[in-house]
Amino acid sequence: MGKPTGFIEYERLYESSDPVERRVQNYREFVHALNDADAKTQGARCMDCGIPFCNNGCPVNNIIPDWNDLVYRGNWKQALDVLHSTNNFPEFTSRICPAPCEAACTLGINAAPVGIKSIERCIIDKGWEMGWVLPQPAKSRSGKKVAIVGSGPAGLAAAQQLARAGHAVTVFEKNDRVGGLLGYGIPDFKLEKTVIDRRVAQMEAEGVVFKTRVIVGENSVPAGIANDAVEFVAADALQKDFDAVILAAGAEAPRDLPVPGRELQGIHAALEFLIPQNKEVQQGGKNPIDVRGKRVVVIGGGDTGSDCVGTANRQGAAGVTQFELLPMPPEKDALAWPYWPAKLRTSSSHEEGCVREFAVATKAFIADGAGKVKALQAVRVDWQGGKMTEIAGSEFELPCEAVFLAMGFTHPVAALLDAFGVDKDARGNARAATEGEGCYRTNVAKVFAAGDVRRGQSLVVWAIREGRQAAREVDAFLMGSTALPR
Repeated sequence: MGKPTGFIEYERLYESSDPVERRVQNYREFVHALNDADAKTQGARCMDCGIPFCNNGCPVNNIIPDWNDLVYRGNWKQALDVLHSTNNFPEFTSRICPAPCEAACTLGINAAPVGIKSIERCIIDKGWEMGWVLPQPAKSRSGKKVAIVGSGPAGLAAAQQLARAGHAVTVFEKNDRVGGLLGYGIPDFKLEKTVIDRRVAQMEAEGVVFKTRVIVGENSVPAGIANDAVEFVAADALQKDFDAVILAAGAEAPRDLPVPGRELQGIHAALEFLIPQNKEVQQGGKNPIDVRGKRVVVIGGGDTGSDCVGTANRQGAAGVTQFELLPMPPEKDALAWPYWPAKLRTSSSHEEGCVREFAVATKAFIADGAGKVKALQAVRVDWQGGKMTEIAGSEFELPCEAVFLAMGFTHPVAALLDAFGVDKDARGNARAATEGEGCYRTNVAKVFAAGDVRRGQSLVVWAIREGRQAAREVDAFLMGSTALPR
């Protein structure tokens, strides 16, 4: 596990970034991977801790100490093999995962944890650079056909695993490019789409067929959800034509804010802003939402809200304020190790310019007399025992010409699950267990569910885990046994 005394000798090294004034001028990635020597130094810091909690802190159970040691010793290709053994898409996770593995690092108890995420990126970037990431087509075909609805990380992971097991896999995506929210929800400055495209090309060489602009189940989606479909496939047709179906369509229904004035122009769900901007960057055209010179308020303090902040700054907003309903977390961890700590997190987008307000509830939006928003009314709140109360006399008004609602996603599109007759849990997600016999199966014969469509809004790395595990269950269902890893 690296150098026995490395954690004493070496400090944590962080990836470098372009300065703010340069990176806000474009939508390109601005974080630069460590060089080989620095990655080796980080690998040397991986201590002989006995029980590598990082493995379980990682949802895909990456074998982290092994590839840290291999990088330290310069065995990059073997490190890539170990990395790929648990994670189909480390180029995604090494860019956008919040790294729960680092929160679980034993060294992190009283020092900066090992830079696991930065080492992961070095390994996979070198793998692509050296031509080591090649198609792995199955040696024989099973004669079985699997349909996957949704091309986000869960659908992609399931598709790749099943194709390598010899099944004929077709992925259906309602939008005009593959990737789900990887493709259109996450801005290019966090994940350039060429990173997705090269992996999709590998999967096509392995036999996966992608059908974009095809909607499955119902020939419509609720307002506010992206839909480029020009073709419709009924649920019963999919069940008839394929031996198994995996629903991996994500949790797309945004949480709304039903307060007075919500109908005013200038108030949008976050993805109504982010998706057209991604399309503008990738395809040209123009985002219909332009906040140049406007005062912007982002309601919601998570990653999607941060993406709205970064995009608004790149468009040239006059100023950005972000509201979070919950109180401000402490700047340092309470000792939550090896679990995910509750602490203040400042993203790169926040560093680019943003006023952050915590423990604030929006009460109403104010019109300008012409049907557009000109301000919002808010109140500061107090949290005691998990209950929120408004603080008397703390009401205030904030001028704004654009508001983005980034309060998360509630559940998958209900019409999709209803079209297949899939039972839902209390939160509106597809009901399917993740352990035991028949896991990832829904109540409908041949229909499985994985990723956010089953667990609700979550991380990319959790989606990859569920896609891989669902693929294993589908393979066992089709063939009676499986050699795919769990």
